[in-house]
Amino acid sequence: MAFKESHLTATLLTSIVAAVLGSLQIGYHTGNINAPARVIEEFFNVTWMSRFNQSMPDHSLTFLWSLSVSIKDFGALLGSLGVKWLADTYGRRNAILIVNALSIVGACLMVASKGSGSFEILIVGRLIFGLFCGLAMSLNPLYIQGVSPTNLRGAFATLNQVSFASGILLGMVVGLVLGTDKYWAMMLSLSLIPAVLQYLILPFCPESPRYLFINRGQEKEAEAALRRFRSSPEAVMHELEEMKEEAAHSQLEVTVQEFLKKRRYRQPIKLVLIINLGSQLSGFNAIINYSTKMFAKSKFEEAKYLTLGVGTVNVAFTIVAFFLVERAGRRKLLLTGFLCLAICNLLMTITDSLLSVVPDLRSLQVLVVFFLISAYEVGPGPISWFIAAELFDQTARPMAMAFTCMLNWGGKFILALLFPPLLKLCGAYVYLLFMVMALVAFTYTMLRLPETRGRSFEDIAAEFRGAEGIPLNNKPSFNTFA
Repeated sequence: MAFKESHLTATLLTSIVAAVLGSLQIGYHTGNINAPARVIEEFFNVTWMSRFNQSMPDHSLTFLWSLSVSIKDFGALLGSLGVKWLADTYGRRNAILIVNALSIVGACLMVASKGSGSFEILIVGRLIFGLFCGLAMSLNPLYIQGVSPTNLRGAFATLNQVSFASGILLGMVVGLVLGTDKYWAMMLSLSLIPAVLQYLILPFCPESPRYLFINRGQEKEAEAALRRFRSSPEAVMHELEEMKEEAAHSQLEVTVQEFLKKRRYRQPIKLVLIINLGSQLSGFNAIINYSTKMFAKSKFEEAKYLTLGVGTVNVAFTIVAFFLVERAGRRKLLLTGFLCLAICNLLMTITDSLLSVVPDLRSLQVLVVFFLISAYEVGPGPISWFIAAELFDQTARPMAMAFTCMLNWGGKFILALLFPPLLKLCGAYVYLLFMVMALVAFTYTMLRLPETRGRSFEDIAAEFRGAEGIPLNNKPSFNTFA
């Protein structure tokens, strides 16, 4: 469907841009921490020396730095536990505004750590910011999909990943420029700009009509919100009818026990589990976290600039995904992405194994890294974050997004901790583990995932209610390869 037929309005675009300012902040604090690593480690050491009149032992310094980096992902894992309560109690938009305060508090603490001479404050600040990460990366897709027209739902949800990837690249660039002994605290403070912008814009945007109608039973308020989001009265009436149909098949509340036991949710839960773990454990996060060290090991003199290339490719292919997700569909992009990730990990194993014998292979290794990043971002990266919102009905959707967030941040946290020792233990063969994960995700996606592009939430939910145990992609309406 062409954009001119998609009922775009200024209110809709403003609301989505305001929402994804949160993921921009998350990406920024993901990308800005690597370049100033030595400077901040020196701050830890100087602080320790001022307290105990001796240098910090190397093993303690290594542990403290690892804790400082990974504590954000651990905080995100904890934060994801509050998604359902916040989203259902305060609404999608208001919940985003509430959790934005955690970003501001976390950033302020990180900045204050230098002036106060306390590395503990930096770690606590990263932990609080991590709570924000876990909440915002679930609440954003919930709000975006609740306000988007069906034919643009996936594209607009992908903007969350575009913003996240742009934040990573911005953080990398700013880290190189301001990641010095004099300016590193200022560097950490810059996420306050999008945080404040969100408070200036989002309060003037409407709440999700689906939340108002289905969760709160406020039909008039939902209709008023829809009229601001859509340019066509016919579109408003059509979506209201869709919501009435969905509400008729939705219960008011879904407990954790019901979420795990109801037959209609079993297949979506398995899909979300395998797609998200396949995405997080397919090698992408290892590349993002350790690309500078990887390129330095391959004897590249300016490894940090190649890492900027990784960030640039990352952003470029999230934008490609934005344009493809409503044309190719979710299923086809996931299958293509997982298959390419498996191939890339096999090539990473080969090039890394032969690098000491054939040094010229380092250029091929860089190309493989770039291709791996592009394969992840064109499918598994953005789609894994929002596919749960399409596979579950309205009442189960917040819990499904919390589950998604736990899997994503848990996978990042585990990989950040385990990749260095696995690399020492397995060497180049560690990438074969990633290849296996990608192949498992490819196989299950091919056998079980329905195509959700262009289908209403009620239509998708009805398939799971009526097709227990049936490989849904065999249905003609779902088969993207037909």
